[in-house]
Amino acid sequence: MQFIDQATIFAKAGNGGNGAISFRREKFVPKGGPDGGTGGNGGHVIVRADRQLGTLLDFRYKRHYKAESGEHGRGKDQTGKTGIDIVLKVPCGTIVKDGPTDRVLADLVNDGSEVVVARGGRGGKGNSEFATSTNQAPRIAEPGTPGEECELLLELKLLADVGLVGFPNAGKSTLISTVSAAKPKIADYPFTTLTPNLGIVRYAEGKSFTLADMPGLIMGAHEGKGLGIQFLRHIERTKVLVFLIESISEDPKRDYEILLNELASYNAELAKKPKIVALTKIDLFDEKTLKRLKSVSFGRRIPVVRISSVSRAGVQDLLKEMWRALASFEKAGLNSK
Repeated sequence: MQFIDQATIFAKAGNGGNGAISFRREKFVPKGGPDGGTGGNGGHVIVRADRQLGTLLDFRYKRHYKAESGEHGRGKDQTGKTGIDIVLKVPCGTIVKDGPTDRVLADLVNDGSEVVVARGGRGGKGNSEFATSTNQAPRIAEPGTPGEECELLLELKLLADVGLVGFPNAGKSTLISTVSAAKPKIADYPFTTLTPNLGIVRYAEGKSFTLADMPGLIMGAHEGKGLGIQFLRHIERTKVLVFLIESISEDPKRDYEILLNELASYNAELAKKPKIVALTKIDLFDEKTLKRLKSVSFGRRIPVVRISSVSRAGVQDLLKEMWRALASFEKAGLNSK
C-alpha cells in the first residue's frame, strides 16, 4: 500500500431543514391552528482516529466530503429527520489543521479520538412555534441555517517508540527486518527506503516496542535536499533515537554530528531526545578499524553498540539499550507529573 502522510480535503456539513407552514385540517375543526414542524438539524463532519489505518491514501483520491442535510419540517407538528453525520477515519497520529490558517484543530493520537470539523446547520422553526395570543394563525416559518464548510490539512506523524536515523545505506532497513516482522525494500544503493517503515520488536516476554525506519538523511536535508526532509516530522513523536553509523566510515563522529545537526536544524527538540549510537556492518571490520573505533566518543551518556544485522552480532545488546532508554524515558515522564 502506498504511504501518504499529507492530504488536503474539503468538508461541508449538512444544512438545516426548513420549518414548515401548515394548519390542522380535521373533521369538525374548520379553523385548526398551526401545526408546521421544525426542520431537522444537518449532519456534522467528524474526523476520527482508527488504529487499523496506516496511511492517508484514501484522501488522495477523494477530497470532497459532505454530510447529509436535515429534512424539512412537516405538518402535524412533525420534526424533520436529522441529517446523518459523516465520519472520516484517519490513522492514529494524524494532526488536523485548518487549511487557510494552518491552525491545529486536533491531534488525534489515541484510537477512537475524534473532532467535529464542521457542524451541521440548525433546523428552522415551523409556524407552530410562532403562534401567540394575538397571532393564532402565523404564516411564517424559519429557513434552516447552512452547515459549516472548511478546508482541512491532514498531516500524519507516525507513532513509534524508537526511531532509526542514518545516512542512506547505513543499514537501517536491514536492522528493522532483522528484529521485527517488517519487510522493507533492501538493496545496495542509496535511497532504497522511500517511505517510513514500522516494526514491532518483541524484546522479551511481555516486553515489546515499535521501531521506525526513516529514509536516509544527507547533509542539507532540513533545507529540502534528499528524501529525509519529507519524513523528519515522523521522528518528532519518537521517544528514543538510534543513530546508525557505518563502522567503515572514515570519520564516524563527524557522520554523527552531521545527522544530529540536521535534526536540530529541523526541530531543536529532536536533539534533546535520548540517543544511542549503533556502529553497523562490523562484519566488515579489520583489527585496525576495531582499535580506532574503540577510541571514538559520541558524547557523555550516549551508549555505543557495535552491530552486524547480517550476523546478528551485537543486535541483542542494541535491543537491550533501546529498552533501557525507553524505561528511563517513561520513568522520567512519570516523575515529572
